[in-house]
Amino acid sequence: MRWSEIPRDAKAYMLYHTLIAPGLIVWILFPLYLMETGYSILEVGAFFTAVNIMAIPLTYLFGRLFNRWDIKKGLIAIDVLDGIAYVLYGLAKGAIAPLMLFAGRTIEKLSTVLYPLYRAYEQIIYPEDRYEEIFAWHLRLPEIARLTTFPVLGYIFGYLYPGAENYRWAFLFFGLFSAVTVAYIWRFLPSVGREERITPEGFTFRVGEFKLLLAFEALLTLAWALAPEIVLINYVVFVLHKTVFEVTLVACASSLASIIGTYASERVPKGKGFQVIGLGMFINALYALVMALAPPFWLVLVIYTLGDFGNTLWFPFYRSWQFSLIPKERASEFHAAISSYNRLIGLFTPFVAGALASVHATLPYAASLVLFLAAGAMFWWLAGKGIYSKTAS
Repeated sequence: MRWSEIPRDAKAYMLYHTLIAPGLIVWILFPLYLMETGYSILEVGAFFTAVNIMAIPLTYLFGRLFNRWDIKKGLIAIDVLDGIAYVLYGLAKGAIAPLMLFAGRTIEKLSTVLYPLYRAYEQIIYPEDRYEEIFAWHLRLPEIARLTTFPVLGYIFGYLYPGAENYRWAFLFFGLFSAVTVAYIWRFLPSVGREERITPEGFTFRVGEFKLLLAFEALLTLAWALAPEIVLINYVVFVLHKTVFEVTLVACASSLASIIGTYASERVPKGKGFQVIGLGMFINALYALVMALAPPFWLVLVIYTLGDFGNTLWFPFYRSWQFSLIPKERASEFHAAISSYNRLIGLFTPFVAGALASVHATLPYAASLVLFLAAGAMFWWLAGKGIYSKTAS
């Protein structure tokens, strides 16, 4: 699919995600900030779990709320909440710092409660007959932005201005930058009210397939949640004795692989979606196996590159299948319900991951390995039944 063939509104939405991509450096800097100010990996996991518990009941309620309202307002709310959270991180100092960090993290978590609105917005605004192709572009552009900005930011905070005090300036900058992204949403993204959420005639809700989707969501959520980014940061910085710059190099290698993966996904024959998803899970299993063996840094770069290539290869086909199972007029509610389900499954995983990593730095990856293998086996079984071929047609 050429860029010129993408509808204007869809382009504007993709460019929005490209604009916010550099700010994702905060997801690396914040856990590192906690560790460098005295928190152990176990305490960081416990900290994140405590915040998770506070956010669960709100996810589904927010989804129902925006089922009736314009989803665009929800996207604005995400950036406003993130901006407030980052500013609180930046201002956290002195005796009240722990309270401000916890408050900031809770507010940031509340913004993730609205993340299902991204999927609902995508389901509505992207051309329904070209989901698989358009998601290649959806993934590609933000990864290009991350690839070009993360090394610079990593070098600045890894070598030129290292340390927790300087991270606080990054938090303040990206918190204030949310004013720019909010203005972009308000000016360039179209509103999506109830009239746009019309399910095509002939849509049939397939209960059996939806149950399979939920089973996969559970496996995938646990697989990633048991080896989150805090485990990588802890291993690279405190075991291999590198800096945040090297962590951003891992992110850049992943971005490069993801960009290549978007082009590879466009060349997969129609009707082969489940085989590709299964293959992607086995690639992820290989990544988890190598990481569990505590590799040197150069091999970390290689295996994360391979893992993210696999992720990007299967993602468009999974999202297309997922959207085919959800009625448009209830997109917000369904995606919020799935997100709430995933949050419940992953409620205590940060603490479990921290506990495993405190025993051995790469032990969480061993747990992920088993789950990726199970997910891959599930999709190869589904491919044998020809379900994706029927859905795609």
